[in-house]
Amino acid sequence: MRYKGRILVVDDEIDIREGLSIFFQKEGYQVDNAENKKEALEHFSKKEYDVVFLDLKLPDGNGLDLLKEFLEINYESQIIVISAYGNIETAVSAIKMGAFDFLEKPFSVYQAKVAVEKAIEKKKLLLENLYLKLSLKEKEEKINFVGEDPKIKQILEKAKIIASTDCTVLITGESGTGKGLLAKKIHEMDLVYKGPFVCVDCGAVVPTLFESELFGHAKGAFTGAQQAKIGKIEFAQGGVLFLDEIANIPLDLQAKLLKVVEEKEFSPVGSLKVIKANVRIIAATNKDLKEEVKKGTFREDLYYRLNVVNLHLPPLRERKGDILLLANYFLKYFCEKYKKPMKIFSPKVLSLFMDYHWPGNIRELKNLIERLVIFSTKEEITEKDLLLAEFEPLVKEKRTEELTKELVTSNGEEIVPVEEIEKQYIIKVLKQLNWNKSLAAKKLGIDRKTLTLKLKKWGYDKQHS
Repeated sequence: MRYKGRILVVDDEIDIREGLSIFFQKEGYQVDNAENKKEALEHFSKKEYDVVFLDLKLPDGNGLDLLKEFLEINYESQIIVISAYGNIETAVSAIKMGAFDFLEKPFSVYQAKVAVEKAIEKKKLLLENLYLKLSLKEKEEKINFVGEDPKIKQILEKAKIIASTDCTVLITGESGTGKGLLAKKIHEMDLVYKGPFVCVDCGAVVPTLFESELFGHAKGAFTGAQQAKIGKIEFAQGGVLFLDEIANIPLDLQAKLLKVVEEKEFSPVGSLKVIKANVRIIAATNKDLKEEVKKGTFREDLYYRLNVVNLHLPPLRERKGDILLLANYFLKYFCEKYKKPMKIFSPKVLSLFMDYHWPGNIRELKNLIERLVIFSTKEEITEKDLLLAEFEPLVKEKRTEELTKELVTSNGEEIVPVEEIEKQYIIKVLKQLNWNKSLAAKKLGIDRKTLTLKLKKWGYDKQHS
C-alpha cells in the first residue's frame, strides 16, 4: 500500500492510542504514539508529522501548551485536538491557537479518518501556495512537448508506462533538446505523483546554498538563518522533483541525495528531524554521467539509482521531420503571445531551416522564431527577416561577402574572392574523387544537397551528373 502520511497520537489512554494506530496503519499511514508531553516532544523533534492527534489532558502537562510548542517547531503539521472534557470554549481556544480541528471523545475511527484526510489536504494546499508564491517570478511559459519523429513517439510511449509506476527517471540529451519539457510531460501523465512539479536547476544554485535549497534548514542552522526554510523536496511532496543538470550537484551532497532516492527521506540542515520524501525524482543532464563517474565527479551508486529508466532525447538534426512542425508550432505560439496576425514562412526560409544543423537544438529554433515574430512587419517571413533576426548561416554569409569586398591589396589589385577560392578547391576535390559527389561532400564536411546547390550556382550541375 502506498505511503499516505505520518501521524502522531498523543494520549494517556492506551485504548485511544492503539485503536487509532491499528486503524491508520491499515489505511497506509505511519503512526507513532506518545502517552505524555515528554514523549510527544521527543517524537516531534525527530520526525515530520502530517497530522497530530493531541489530547488536552496529559499526565505531565497541558495539551494547549503542547499545541503552542508544536506549532512553534513546525507550523505545517496539522493538529487535531481531542478531549473528553471538551466544550465550546476549549475548542475555540485551540482553533484560535492554530489547531486544525477539534474532536470530542468518544469519536469513531471514521470521524478521525475524515478529519485526517481534510488535514492532509490542507497541508498539501499550504505547501503548494507557498511554492506558488515563491515561484511566481520564475513562472515559465506553457510550451507543449511537440514531436512526430519515431524516436520521439517511442519516448512518449515509454513515458506513459512510467506514469503508472513510482520509478526514478534519468533524461539525457544535448542542451536545448527539451529535457525539461519531457519531465513536465511525464508529470502531466503521472498517475502516482499528481502533486506539484518542482524544478531545481542544479547548475544555477550557488554551491554553498545548495543543501539548504534542496533540503531546507532549521531556524539558527547557520549564520543568517533567522527562520526555518522549507526545501524544494518538501515543496514537491506528492509530486515530481525535477533535478535539472544533475551533474552539477556537489560531490559531498550526492550522498544525501542518494538517501532521498533510496530511503525516501531526508533531514533539513541543522535538524535531526526525519521527513518522508513522497516524491518522484526525475533527473536530467547533457553530460555523460558514466564519464563523470570515471572522473570521480559523480557517485556511481547515485548514478545507478537515478538511471532506473533512461530516456535519451535526440538532437534536432537527427529528427529532421520535426523541424518544420516545431517551427510552425512556435510561430503560432508567439503570434498569439505578442498579439500579432498569423504569419507564414516563405518556401526559401523553410528550405534554409531544413538545411541548417541547429547546434542549439529546439531552444535555438524557439528563440529564432520569437525574434522573427517580433521583428517581421509583413505576413510572410523572408530571408530579409532571417538576417534581421540574426539567423547564423545568413549572418556568416553576409560577413564573408562584406569581407571579400573589403579585401584589396595596397596597390589596388583585388584579391580573389573567398567564393572563387572555395569553388576552385571543391572542383579540385571532385576531380580527385572522379566526381563522386557523396564522397566529396563527406570529405568536405558538408551535406550532398549543399554541394549540389553550389555546383548548380557555378554552372557545373549538368556536368558529371
